[in-house]
Amino acid sequence: MKTTIRKGANSLPINEILAGDCIEVMNALPEESVDLIFADPPYNLQLRGDLHRPDNSKVDAVDDAWDQFDSFKVYDNFTREWLKAARRILKPNGAIWVIGSYHNVFRLGAELQNQGYWILNDVVWRKSNPMPNFRGKRLTNAHETLIWASKNEAAKYTFNYEAMKALNEGIQMRSDWVLPICNGGERLKDDNGDKAHPTQKPESLLHRVIVGTTNPGDVILDPFFGTGTTGAVAKMLGREFIGIEREEKYRKVAEKRIASVRKFDKDALRVSTSKRAEPRVPFGQLVERGMLRPGEELVSMNGRSTAKVRADGTLVSNDVKGSIHQVGAHLEGAPSCNGWTYWTFKRDGKHVPIDVLRQQIRAEMQ
Repeated sequence: MKTTIRKGANSLPINEILAGDCIEVMNALPEESVDLIFADPPYNLQLRGDLHRPDNSKVDAVDDAWDQFDSFKVYDNFTREWLKAARRILKPNGAIWVIGSYHNVFRLGAELQNQGYWILNDVVWRKSNPMPNFRGKRLTNAHETLIWASKNEAAKYTFNYEAMKALNEGIQMRSDWVLPICNGGERLKDDNGDKAHPTQKPESLLHRVIVGTTNPGDVILDPFFGTGTTGAVAKMLGREFIGIEREEKYRKVAEKRIASVRKFDKDALRVSTSKRAEPRVPFGQLVERGMLRPGEELVSMNGRSTAKVRADGTLVSNDVKGSIHQVGAHLEGAPSCNGWTYWTFKRDGKHVPIDVLRQQIRAEMQ
């Protein structure tokens, strides 16, 4: 895969899959250089023997060498070192997502806090089609846990609240996500028709993470890249990625996969934003640009009050003078008022909210 190097002191191997140990590779990257880290580390499943279905067929479980550690102490040391390396390369307002099962997620959460990360949420990914418990000795393990944390408590991390709400049909996104596991045509296979990777994550999961907590152009690093789900979704959504993967067989699958991905067009990459995140437009700018004229009368949305526009961008109504918000609040006898939605102007015989003019200016800023 072709490497793109950003110019300057903090050059990065953008959109590259880097071979090697994730700790060594991260330690070689520039400090405070990535916006988000998505990490799907080994779960340390501690499997004992083969697992079989009721028909005696063998389950393709996670029994690879990369998931095996001699003890909890060894696993904890590994966790401490890679999280330390990850925190060094996060930008001051960066954040991290880690995903795990009951085997390791509690150890991950404790170490995140030990190192100064600030936990924002834990998310339960409830699998709509989980693998059953074939031995019948425990509950069906139907979920995994994601931990979302900022670099520190003061970090101004990215959260596209309105976009997440839109994904959830206009309802505030909750911390329990019901999504299917990776299967069907999305499940990558090797030359023998077997799973290319035992723990391949569904693109729907990464889509939600990336849309919700990054912006187009952000750099997302995945230190356990596997078959490249993070890179594939990042490319589609107009983000940059850096993958680290020590297993050559997974790198080859990921490279082929990502090469076939097409980036969405610019308009499709835009997501819903909160009004607080939109550019500030002073009411006076409407007057300066002639969109409203000094002396023009504004009428409240409820029709009870009127006020005149003054040349300095304030309003006057009888003996009350002030901003669009102050005058509206006084006339309504309220502690506060959103003047943008309270006042209207008259055009072609119709009353139009003044916020329409503000949105016209904001559209020009994009």
